[in-house]
Amino acid sequence: MRTAVYPGSFDPITNGHLDVIKRAARLFDHVIVAVAINESKIPLFTMGERKELAVKAVQHIPNVEVDTFTTLLVNYVVAKGGQTVIRGLRAVSDFEFEFQLALLNRKLNEDVEMIFMMPKESYTFISSRIIKEISMLGGDVSSFVPPHVVQALRDKFASRGLKQD
Repeated sequence: MRTAVYPGSFDPITNGHLDVIKRAARLFDHVIVAVAINESKIPLFTMGERKELAVKAVQHIPNVEVDTFTTLLVNYVVAKGGQTVIRGLRAVSDFEFEFQLALLNRKLNEDVEMIFMMPKESYTFISSRIIKEISMLGGDVSSFVPPHVVQALRDKFASRGLKQD
């Protein structure tokens, strides 16, 4: 079975992420959306909340599962029986960072392949960071994330005392 892992912080999952997931699901027998901790980011949602949002977003795709991990990515991929890591590229600026990670991961385990996928052009400007900022300021993010994520963002910002108009 060809298994691919799509790692990310998914804070929150966006329609751009979902586009990559759907296309990866057509190429691989099994896709694992792997929610991770990113030490360079302070997440809005807990790891459990991010996993729950992702599970609901992909529940209609039969060969996709959602998991969490806190280990080295290549070790996680091997432990899950995977052979491939999927990484999304939105712009040229993403490439340099992702290229360095790919080379590092190859050095750590040359049996794990990295595949870069670009989302549809209409999603290339979407990032979780921008989505959170728009939502925090009361903007409409319904065309960028699934409906349950829109509600989760509203609830999260309301619980922090930020009024959403």
